[in-house]
Amino acid sequence: MVPSSPHEFRPGLEFDVDSLRAYLSRHLEGFEGSPQVRQFPGGQSNPTYLLTTEARRYVLRRKPPGNLLPSAHAVDREYRVMRALSDHTRVPVARPLVLCQDATVIGTDFFVMEHVEGRILWNPALPEVPVEDRAAHYAAMLDAIAGLHAIVPEAIGLGDFGRPENYVARQVARWSKQYLADEQAGRDAAMDQLVEWLPRHLPQTEPPPAVVHGDFRLDNLILHPTEPRVVAIMDWELSTIGDPLADFAYHLMTYRMSSASVQGLLGCDLEALGVPSEEAYVRAYCDRRGLKGVPNLDFYMAFCMFRLAAIFHGIRGRVARGTAVSPQAQKYAAEVEAMAKAAWAQAERAERA
Repeated sequence: MVPSSPHEFRPGLEFDVDSLRAYLSRHLEGFEGSPQVRQFPGGQSNPTYLLTTEARRYVLRRKPPGNLLPSAHAVDREYRVMRALSDHTRVPVARPLVLCQDATVIGTDFFVMEHVEGRILWNPALPEVPVEDRAAHYAAMLDAIAGLHAIVPEAIGLGDFGRPENYVARQVARWSKQYLADEQAGRDAAMDQLVEWLPRHLPQTEPPPAVVHGDFRLDNLILHPTEPRVVAIMDWELSTIGDPLADFAYHLMTYRMSSASVQGLLGCDLEALGVPSEEAYVRAYCDRRGLKGVPNLDFYMAFCMFRLAAIFHGIRGRVARGTAVSPQAQKYAAEVEAMAKAAWAQAERAERA
């Protein structure tokens, strides 16, 4: 039986459950009953909820309410890429079931997907995993991201999902614009330096374009309950067609960072942890992709850390505007300066190289 406890929403992120039930009863095959709703604690951009009926569980992901920046919180794009991957590839993803772009139903656009059972781990040192099994978990993450980057976008109907050319240049411009436009979040000296430095040091060549996730990290993965295997990649809001090496570098950032809010491997004894070194991890990715190496890695790192700092900056702006959706928002908002400083250190490393 469905538990009779009240629905669990964070303040300001409630919605009309009866309206949702009526909509899903009409548009989602097999849906019946009145769901119990519990909001997940994560989700910095798009609030996410567990729907439990007597028959099964679903996950709902929606745009947040309030004044939103243009092009942000694109749940329709998340739905499209997840549907294409689910229908046409072996990339692990929760199957999306229905997209609703009628804001009168629950107040904002949303989509519903299958619920996937498994583990979500947050610390890249993997303290919950036996030492002897940690390398296999890292191999599983590589299998997932390399498998995604091997997909030909046109082959699965995503040829027009993004502009393939000049991906990094456009990303630098996009995040610079968002950083500069968000006056309520303030300015930072290192971010200002990066806004000037990055466009002048773009790689001269680009690898073949791929479907990129945009936020591929440990806590955006659902791992099999007992096996070292990724069963679903979550949070596709930043996905597009672009440079797979930039996408991989974002995932690789964990080796070069660690802070109060963002757990990383910087300063850790990787051998004692049973975790592969950065060099070995890069080599293993290249082996899976048939690459000789990752050129311009330090530039990619500077770009990825800059982008993460810009994301934190956007969270700071949402905190200021009262539209932040996560209890962790204050912590991430406080990380802008530290992440920007780390990004500038990577830029200086690229200069030395």
